[in-house]
Amino acid sequence: MKIVLVGAGAVGEAIAVLARRSDPNGEWLERMAVCDYNLERAKEVAARAGDARFVPERVDAGSQGEIEEMCRKHEADFLMNACAPNFNMPIFHAAFQTGSTYMDMAMSLSVRHPDEPYARTHVKLGDEQFAEADRWRKAGLLAVLGSGVEPGMVNVFARYAKDHLFDEIHELNVRDGDNLTVEGMDVAFGFSIWTTIEECLNPPVVWERDRGWFTTASFSEAEVFVFPQPVGPTEVVNVEHEEVLMFPRYFADAGLKRCTFKYGLNRDFRSVLKTLEALGLDRTEKIRVGDVSVAPRDVVAAAAPDPARIGHLMKGSVCAGLWAKGMKEGMERSVYLYNLADNRFCMDTVGSQAVVAQTAFNPVIMMELLARGIWKGTGVLTPEFFPAEPFLRRMESTGFPPAMMEMESEYKRAKDRENLSAGMS
Repeated sequence: MKIVLVGAGAVGEAIAVLARRSDPNGEWLERMAVCDYNLERAKEVAARAGDARFVPERVDAGSQGEIEEMCRKHEADFLMNACAPNFNMPIFHAAFQTGSTYMDMAMSLSVRHPDEPYARTHVKLGDEQFAEADRWRKAGLLAVLGSGVEPGMVNVFARYAKDHLFDEIHELNVRDGDNLTVEGMDVAFGFSIWTTIEECLNPPVVWERDRGWFTTASFSEAEVFVFPQPVGPTEVVNVEHEEVLMFPRYFADAGLKRCTFKYGLNRDFRSVLKTLEALGLDRTEKIRVGDVSVAPRDVVAAAAPDPARIGHLMKGSVCAGLWAKGMKEGMERSVYLYNLADNRFCMDTVGSQAVVAQTAFNPVIMMELLARGIWKGTGVLTPEFFPAEPFLRRMESTGFPPAMMEMESEYKRAKDRENLSAGMS
């Protein structure tokens, strides 16, 4: 596979490193052009991969023409989008025009309802891309949306839950929490600053069978979710996220009744975000400052500590997973499927902090599955479309293994009684 990787930020860097480690002998990865607006950064990332197959290039992610030219230069058959989602559409269209398989880690952006932003959806996450599905299918091309950890890994978990753990799935709820601290910093972003502001301050979306998609107030429906140790009990709140827009498209026929995404944002960080919003510093429209025009959000992103550079100051673990509820053998069942990533392990093995590394290993697995023809399809698809088992087997070898926690339920109590009886006999 000849890959053009657009975006050499923190996650792009980890993708390159993990791809090299995943395929040291070139069994499925023939070449990867590492592209960034900053050529020096692209050179740095290509050098970190430490392999002549990784070639640095300069490209403007906002220029469809430049991306098409780069794909043709490298005879690419795969275009990996590792940029913030505001660049999705030119990269997405460039892939179509060059006949390349496309993959991103977050879908096209939403637009708030003009009159009732905290009650009704308007343009939803992914709408622009899903609208192109027939065009891609008729052309025999494939676009895979949401290949990171959330969305991405948790979508694979959802497919596995449907195929193996439940007879009916009633709820699919993504829950993400951590106990990370950053030495010497009161405020630090663990992921793309631009994206964090976007998803945390947009009206969160919830899906219910009887209501469809609807929005709520920012940071609504706070609850305490008990994550596996060492994270433990953490307050989580509603945040806008792609999975809520994905799951109902594939699992409605499995009995699905409700989908949510909740994230463990501590209250101090929520206050920082609300302050940015109150001051207009979350805005993406450019304003005039002296002799220049600049987007306030870009200023925040430039001024805040770079998530790619703070890993050595971070301690703790991140837990990303899917809380699924439904019916099994006529009984209510509840499970949490997850991956727990320790920051020290991620820094030692990948050279990236935990949030970044946990995001990056997933598209690398998916690239391999597509390159080997294990995952196949045409159109605009998401990870739950494909069989889960090949992905889950490869998670073990990456050092980011899947795990499952059986939650308290009628099904668990029945199985516990069976096990106790078997042990006493």
